[in-house]
Amino acid sequence: MAAETSTIHRALPVLVGAALVLAFLYWAKVIVIPVALAILFTFLLTPPAHYLERRGVSRVVSSVLMTVLALALAIGAGVAVTRQIGSLLDAYPRYEPNVTAKIEQLRARGRTGLLDKLQVVTERISVQLDRRGPAPMTQAEREVARAQPVRIVQQEPVRLSQLWAIASPLLEPLAGLGLVLVLVIFMLIHREDLRDRVISLVGVDQLADTTRALEDAGQRVSRYLLMQLMVNSGYGVSVAIGLWAIGVPYALLWGFFAAVLRYIPYLGSWLAAFMPVALSLLITREWTTALLVVGLFGTLELITNMLVEPWVYGRGMGVSQAALLIAVAFWTWLWGPIGLVLASPLTVCLVVLGRYVPFLKFLDTLLGDTPPLAPAHRFYQRLLAQDETEAADLLDDYAALDGLDRAYDEIVVPTLAHAREDLRQRRLQTPDHGRVVDEIHALVDAHRRLIRPDDMVGGDRMRVLAIPLRDAVDDVAVAMLGKLVDMGRVDWVAASSAVLASDVVESIRSAQVDALVLVSVPPGGLAHVRYVIKRLGTELGNLPLVVVRPGLADDAQVRLRRELSELGVSRLATTLAGAASELRKIAALR
Repeated sequence: MAAETSTIHRALPVLVGAALVLAFLYWAKVIVIPVALAILFTFLLTPPAHYLERRGVSRVVSSVLMTVLALALAIGAGVAVTRQIGSLLDAYPRYEPNVTAKIEQLRARGRTGLLDKLQVVTERISVQLDRRGPAPMTQAEREVARAQPVRIVQQEPVRLSQLWAIASPLLEPLAGLGLVLVLVIFMLIHREDLRDRVISLVGVDQLADTTRALEDAGQRVSRYLLMQLMVNSGYGVSVAIGLWAIGVPYALLWGFFAAVLRYIPYLGSWLAAFMPVALSLLITREWTTALLVVGLFGTLELITNMLVEPWVYGRGMGVSQAALLIAVAFWTWLWGPIGLVLASPLTVCLVVLGRYVPFLKFLDTLLGDTPPLAPAHRFYQRLLAQDETEAADLLDDYAALDGLDRAYDEIVVPTLAHAREDLRQRRLQTPDHGRVVDEIHALVDAHRRLIRPDDMVGGDRMRVLAIPLRDAVDDVAVAMLGKLVDMGRVDWVAASSAVLASDVVESIRSAQVDALVLVSVPPGGLAHVRYVIKRLGTELGNLPLVVVRPGLADDAQVRLRRELSELGVSRLATTLAGAASELRKIAALR
């Protein structure tokens, strides 16, 4: 109960802070939106403005020139789109007979369809309601109905408040646009000063992290906005050319909307396709044109998603696509259409903050595109969930990509160590621990031995006895090491963890081995290593001994090497791949 109360107390300030931030963003959006737009356009215009400055143009002139040019392009696009929409509305009566013909075709094909049946039922209900009719009116009600209301309006001069009520809806967007333009110009001119002020606000002691965060955010946002503008513009031009070739009117208008709506992930392109498809149904009585338009959008979307975007974006902007879609919905709900435009760069900035600010790490986890779980954790989680098939696929995929030795050292060994620690801390029950270990052992047994090009086939083979020092976890480690040793050099003899330390000497004698391997997976087990080595004593003689402690932490390696050196042991391997390498060295010296 105390733990739950402590969790609530820790989460409450975060929730209250998030609610206050959301309330401020909504309440102060008249100021916040222009500032956010100004920052967005500053990121977008900084590269071309910097290019002009390198060519000798002064900073003030380049900043003003790029801002005016961007405004002129926006106004020109708006005027062209407005004219196209007006022309389309004027042309609708020409296409109305085609609409009527298509409706008649649909009716002729489906007289007994669900919609027709529903229409018949609706009409019959309407007829029944009309038959009942309203109740007859009394004489007094008829006189009241015939009476005409009279209102006396006094002629007054137009007041200033009335003028403001009419003009304010027009002046507010103009004032916001003016604020954006002024802020963009000043941010472009004084961008280094603004950067220094942010660094000073965060604190000079965080200078390195703040610098990396600003550089990362600036590069990601600027590059992403430019690349997205280029991709979407190319997409819009391709749509316009394709629609013109098919014969759909106002192709430039639909290309413009395709470029703009494609800022909405996944859904934008198909929203842009709706109007051209609808228009193609208007201009002709056949269905071929509409099908060609759908095919055009599908082909362009496939090419853009599969070929163009991976090549242009490269490593991308570091945001999960699912998170970006949710962010688009959230910012659109909060700020309307402006939020739709700002969703991508704002999400990038949040991911960068989560990457460099410790207490905002959850933002990087929720919104970033880096895998939330390491492969070893995913493997362990799948085993705990009793999903052995996915665990096996994950291990096999990792082994196919990076090699079986790395798959064992980077996935299986950490999983065994994690399971052992969970058992020690009582986070995992003994039956569950045994099931996880047994399943890993079965997966390892299913693998083939690792064959290297330099394996020696034939000749003298070195007989190696591998002894797991404690339990089934060490048995699995021995089995994995047996898959990595050279088949042509080594005769591998694997003992069982059930062998007592007092029986190790007899095992060495009876097996007539050439080398001995002691395997113990951390955590724990160091006492067993020391005990077995001391118990062997002089029986080892010149017999090579390799102590294998896979996954041992770096700080513990120096201490263990010193202790082993005092016991007369010089070979320590902290990975299974390192242990296989040590055995190859021993075989080469024979």
